[in-house]
Formats: sequence, structure tokens, C-alpha cells
Amino acid sequence: MPQSESRFESFGRKLDEHFDAAGMRVEEIPARLEAEVQKVIACLNHEVVPQLRRESSKALRAAGRQLTLMAEHLDRASRR
Repeated sequence: MPQSESRFESFGRKLDEHFDAAGMRVEEIPARLEAEVQKVIACLNHEVVPQLRRESSKALRAAGRQLTLMAEHLDRASRR
């Protein structure tokens, strides 16, 4: 590192070199990240959430059946 170059400038230069090699400028990163975040949100909303709702309703029905069986067992036990 040249004497006149600060650590911050050196870091900035290394970032520029890295992103130039990837064909991307540092200024483009926020927009790229925003686009990727939007893709993740869309995936969650269109795939994960509907599946979670389906599985949750199945689990609630199964729990309801088990509670019914438990209530019937308690009723039988209290009649003895």
C-alpha cells in the first residue's frame, strides 16, 4: 500500500477490483440486492406460505381428532 493511500482507500480499491472482475460496479449492488430480496419474498408468498397453510390445517384436524378421542376416553373413565 502506498504511503499516501489510507486503509479505507485501499479497501475501496480492492472492492472495485473484485466487482470489476465480476462485471459489476459497487454502485449497482444495492439495486441487485433489492431485486434478489424481491425474488425471495415472491418465493415465500407463492410457495412457502400456501404450503404452510395446507400443512397447518392438516395438523389442526389431526389434533382435533386426537382431542376427540381423549375426551371420549375421559368420559368412559368417569362413568366407571
